[in-house]
Amino acid sequence: MPSAIRVMGILNTTPDSFSDGGKFTNIDQALEHVAQMIVDGADIIDIGGESTRPGAQAVSVDDEIARVIPIVQEIRKRFDIDISVDTSKAEVMREAISAGVSIINDVRALREPGALDICKDSDVDICLMHMQGQPRTMQALPIYESVVDDIYGFLREQIEVCTNAGIANSRLIIDPGFGFGKTLSHNLELLAKLNRFKSLGVPMLVGISRKSMIGTLLNDAPVDQRSNGSLAANVIAAMNGASIIRTHDVKQTNEAMKIAIGVLEYV
Repeated sequence: MPSAIRVMGILNTTPDSFSDGGKFTNIDQALEHVAQMIVDGADIIDIGGESTRPGAQAVSVDDEIARVIPIVQEIRKRFDIDISVDTSKAEVMREAISAGVSIINDVRALREPGALDICKDSDVDICLMHMQGQPRTMQALPIYESVVDDIYGFLREQIEVCTNAGIANSRLIIDPGFGFGKTLSHNLELLAKLNRFKSLGVPMLVGISRKSMIGTLLNDAPVDQRSNGSLAANVIAAMNGASIIRTHDVKQTNEAMKIAIGVLEYV
């Protein structure tokens, strides 16, 4: 059973992210938010410079680097905490690794040109996420033969791609990709059957925080009223094998994970 479930606090430096777009584009505001997340119990800060919400527009490499790297550098100077960068671009990965990040969090699972080569020549951990389609269209009509089996097969293949390239299994993390090309029923079945992914033998990250599946289940609650539902989903994820929880609500999630860890000692 886990001795810890790590809490990953979200820092979006984008103007258009679905929950906190535009709030932390200023570096001083971003650093203040990081400091508060650390006080609240964050183990990892995950920085994103390109929104991957449904319908999001693409961002250039230069713009993403300009949004992400200065804040990585400032966090590294001021705080002793693991930093993750949420990107799929090899050039951004290279700059982030040079700036001292601990994790590359890739919604495209190192399938973009150059991404695998950049990561294999580093010592950072890598999160491989499943996404059906692309952000602009992924929610149009997602279809699976079996959502759990299909995602399991994809993640197993990407783990094999990485290990064949020389990336140690101990550096890998998986993310089933809640909300990334999945209907509400897909998301719920995935959450109920997360235990299946434990057999892949690497830590599992889950990012459900404030997503549309929570809003739908709460009678179309707006984004700022989804925290309680997110906490419930995060506890279910932890009980079913997640070892990293990505969240907007760090303090509440940290407290909820302490309860989950206590119970898991007896499972």
